[in-house]
Amino acid sequence: MGATSCASTRSTPRRPPRGSRRHETRLGLLELVAAPGGKVTYRKVRTLDLPSSFTLPDGSTWTPCLEPGELPQVEGMVVDHGVLYAAQEDVGIWRLRADLTGRPVLMDRVKEYGRQDTYDPATEECVPGQDRGYGGRHLAADAEGLTVYQTGRDSGYLLASSQGDDTFAVYDRAGRNAYLGQFRVGPGNRTDGAEASDGAMATSAPLGHAYPEGLLVVHDGADSPPGLLRPLHPARVLQVRPHVPHRRPCPTPRAARRGL
Repeated sequence: MGATSCASTRSTPRRPPRGSRRHETRLGLLELVAAPGGKVTYRKVRTLDLPSSFTLPDGSTWTPCLEPGELPQVEGMVVDHGVLYAAQEDVGIWRLRADLTGRPVLMDRVKEYGRQDTYDPATEECVPGQDRGYGGRHLAADAEGLTVYQTGRDSGYLLASSQGDDTFAVYDRAGRNAYLGQFRVGPGNRTDGAEASDGAMATSAPLGHAYPEGLLVVHDGADSPPGLLRPLHPARVLQVRPHVPHRRPCPTPRAARRGL
């Protein structure tokens, strides 16, 4: 995908948007300003460059395998209570101050982190190399979209699209974002599942009797099997089941057509 942006989980006036750039590690904090003729432009407040190479525990340096000239880009982002979560596709999920000051913390790594892959120009793909066990256990590259589902002022879940295995990882919204579990959006009687998902958007606000616990909207990147509920492709509207106590199995969504 190209440049991405994120929104806060709280409604606050004049909150600057954040953005990333395709094939770069740079994040940008922008201020929207009024322009003549009723138009809107922006002013750059500051930028921050995430790492493109990493020192592994054995002292060696690892750089994610990408096409020549590309850097590991940031895909999904979400802001929650002044904290920015940013998913760097081939690296993992970063936690940092939303104003892009301070030092970013890599809160979870993709499973492929540290693997010595090699780019094959003939196929334009990376050939898997030696895996020395430095990667995480919950995210299969690419790490993609992020969203927050609130169950209280400081409680709830951070959901992350694990595109490589068609699942979503669930982290505690509070504290150090402990990992809580994983779920998959599987096929139903008239719907296909969500595969190769670029991201999702969640809200816990009650949306009528059909969605009293809110909605989780998930991107589906593959029409597989073809022909099932095509009007919903590429997005799936999902209902989040009732709140789940801390450190219990994470919320399980279910598909809902709702007239689309």
